[in-house]
Amino acid sequence: MAHIAVIDYGMGNLHSVAKALEHVAPQATVEITSDPERVRVAERVVFPGQGAMPDCMRELDKRHLRQAIFEAAASKPFLGLCIGLQMLFDSSEEGPTPGLGILSGQVRRFPEDRMFSATGQRLKVPHMGWNEVWQSGKHPLWSGIPDGARFYFVHSYYVQEHDSAIGAARTCYGYDFTCAVARDNIFAVQFHPEKSALFGLTLLGNFVHWKP
Repeated sequence: MAHIAVIDYGMGNLHSVAKALEHVAPQATVEITSDPERVRVAERVVFPGQGAMPDCMRELDKRHLRQAIFEAAASKPFLGLCIGLQMLFDSSEEGPTPGLGILSGQVRRFPEDRMFSATGQRLKVPHMGWNEVWQSGKHPLWSGIPDGARFYFVHSYYVQEHDSAIGAARTCYGYDFTCAVARDNIFAVQFHPEKSALFGLTLLGNFVHWKP
C-alpha cells in the first residue's frame, strides 16, 4: 500500500489529517515529515496547513521544503488542504510574501462590502463552519460525493485562479468563489476534509487510490 507523506512545516493540526488518512487507508504508511528527502520518496503527498500565508511560507523555507514540494506537485498524486491550496498560487493579499507559483492566480480577502447572505444578514469573516460544495465537473476525487455535499471551512481568504479550467468546485459565502482546484496530478481544496465527516473521509479515500 502507498507511502503517504504529510508535509510538516510547523503550521496546522497535522495529526488530525494523518489520523483521517490512516482511517481510510489502514494498510498505507502515513508519515508526518519535515524532511525533504522523505517527501521525495513518498508515493503520495498531502500539503496541509492553517495560519497566515506569510508565516507558512517562511516556515516552509526554513525547513528547505520548497524544492521537494515543486517536485512532488510535478510528479505524483498531490493534495493541498486549506492554506496548502492557497500557497500553490502566485501571491496573497494577506502579505507581501509570494506563494509557490505552481498555479497561476491570487489569494484574496473576503471583501467586507459583499459579506451579506441572500436574506441581507451580515456574514462574519472568517468563513467558519459547514457549507455546500458545488462540483464543476467529474473528477475521481469527487467519486461517491454528491454535488452540494457539505464540508467544513475555516478561512478569511480565497483563491482567484487565472485559468478557469482548473476550477474543480465552488461554494457561496456572500458570493460564489472557487473552493477546489484540479490540474493533472494536483487536487487542492479550501475546506478541511479531515473535519468534514463522511464526505471528507470519502475524498481522502479517493485520493489514496487516485491514479492521475
